[in-house]
Amino acid sequence: MDARQQSVEQFLYRKAELCDLQDWDEYLALFDEASEFHVPQWDSEHEYTTDPKRGMSLIYYTNRSGLEDRVFRLRTGKSAASTPLPRTMHQISNVKIAACDDATPGEIEVKANWTTFYARQGVAEHFFGRATYRLRPEGDSWKIRRKHVLLLNDKINAVLDFYHL
Repeated sequence: MDARQQSVEQFLYRKAELCDLQDWDEYLALFDEASEFHVPQWDSEHEYTTDPKRGMSLIYYTNRSGLEDRVFRLRTGKSAASTPLPRTMHQISNVKIAACDDATPGEIEVKANWTTFYARQGVAEHFFGRATYRLRPEGDSWKIRRKHVLLLNDKINAVLDFYHL
């Protein structure tokens, strides 16, 4: 396995672990301050919103401050829908480094499949989908410049938040 592939996989595994541990400071530190976080809404059976400024999204943060606000609400109990927080277990698979024509030098695009199992108040559920990341090198690791999550669940039976994805 090539060193860059292994480095990217370890980075994504670490991100999942930090989210599962609810280590929000370390989790947020993985995101560039200007990072975009987008979870589009499905418009039809096979098409989803591609422009978050013109169509509906399940989640859209233009930069890291959106995630920081969510973490603040979780920590202060100001998110009734997330109290108590669920226990989560993220699984990452099929990590592929993709061609990235419009990237800043050094940036890469990474595609991965994911599943998140979660339990809250005696109910266990799961979310699953595909994610595309834009990563930039940061020392011997990476920073997330963009996270685009395609949620594949047909129904959402619970609150959907960043820690589910």
